[in-house]
Amino acid sequence: MDDPGIKKQNWDVNETELFLEILKDLDMKKCLDGRKAHRRMTAAGYHRTVDQLKFRWKLLKSAYYKCKREPNLPAPTKIQGWWRYEKTMIAIMESRHPLLGAGVNSVRNDEVTEDSDGEASMLHWPQPCPDNTAQNLGLIVGVMPWMRCSLIKMDPEMDSQLKIGFIGAGNMAFGIAKGILSGNALPANIKVSAPSSRNLGRFQELGVAVTHSNEEVVSGSDLVFVAVKPHLVAPVLTEISEHVTERHIIVSVAAGVTLATLEELLPQNSVAIRLMPNLPCLVQEGALLFARGSHAKQEDGALLRSLLHRCGLVEEGPEAWIDIHTGLSGSGVAFVYLFAEALAEGAVKMGMPSALAHSIASQTVLGAGKLLRESGKHPAQLRSEVCTPGGTTIYGLHTLEQGGLRAATMSAVESATERARELGRK
Repeated sequence: MDDPGIKKQNWDVNETELFLEILKDLDMKKCLDGRKAHRRMTAAGYHRTVDQLKFRWKLLKSAYYKCKREPNLPAPTKIQGWWRYEKTMIAIMESRHPLLGAGVNSVRNDEVTEDSDGEASMLHWPQPCPDNTAQNLGLIVGVMPWMRCSLIKMDPEMDSQLKIGFIGAGNMAFGIAKGILSGNALPANIKVSAPSSRNLGRFQELGVAVTHSNEEVVSGSDLVFVAVKPHLVAPVLTEISEHVTERHIIVSVAAGVTLATLEELLPQNSVAIRLMPNLPCLVQEGALLFARGSHAKQEDGALLRSLLHRCGLVEEGPEAWIDIHTGLSGSGVAFVYLFAEALAEGAVKMGMPSALAHSIASQTVLGAGKLLRESGKHPAQLRSEVCTPGGTTIYGLHTLEQGGLRAATMSAVESATERARELGRK
């Protein structure tokens, strides 16, 4: 499916018409997921990657906005057969939100060409989320949400104009920064602060400005990630509080620090969001969950989701789920590493060289996780598909059950969750 020959092919009129009809159909449901469109296109015999579909959608939106801004000009020449798509595009773009017309004159960086069907890092296709229909449709079709403070906060596609700051330069900050930079954000619009220079070099390699001044980061940013250890959150917020204004969105990634604590330490009516990422953000395969504070609006969450989507799976939920997510995914990464280590050591015990065993174990974990995510099946169903009567797998599973693997794992998530809650109470 990733054949280079396919990637260079231009889209014909029939393929584009089918693509838009699929999007229109999916758009009428609760959420639009790029993988659903991909499956429908593949079933129809058009073998495009998900990134190619995203890029085509961005190109079509670019043509739509140009027609809106300058209706008297000829149809966009970069889109073959535009006149055949225009009616469907209008149906998708303008029937979703009454404010859309207000946004068509804004400046957009949609200058792309039809034959550049490559990576579409600038477009967000949200994950399924049953109760945030309006928010996700806003991300999909470029809907302008209710104005809060600035044009940047109105349109999640304008990530390239957003000024982003990081207080703290650890792994979480670095992973998030890498993900953001693989999207629309520009290195020139990001600044990172830390008390020492130990971790700042890798940010500089990304083209990001660094400083030792937290106040400098806040003063020059619209959105600030507070990525420090939990016990440092209070002194850091106290230090920057006088520089936080109503234009700012403050995002804390500190485990256990509640929204109530954040809002108490920040100026009145400040916009605070609590985010819990995990270590695989470093390779853009993270699992991130966030909860909005009492003054954070839906478009603030939409902006954060749009900004972070290249970091991995991004979901929103109530704050009560954040500590559970910490136990499940934040700490769960280490549980998976322990299991991978044990898998490899079992192979070493049976005579396989250590390096090869660890390589195969890591690939096994990667492949199993990818299949679980992309198949949409319950883990028990996939597990049963591996088992054959009297085969090797059922014997191994019996041994794991005898060792209490299932109960021990559940207890590990429970213990990690309770520890996160304990940190919050402190």
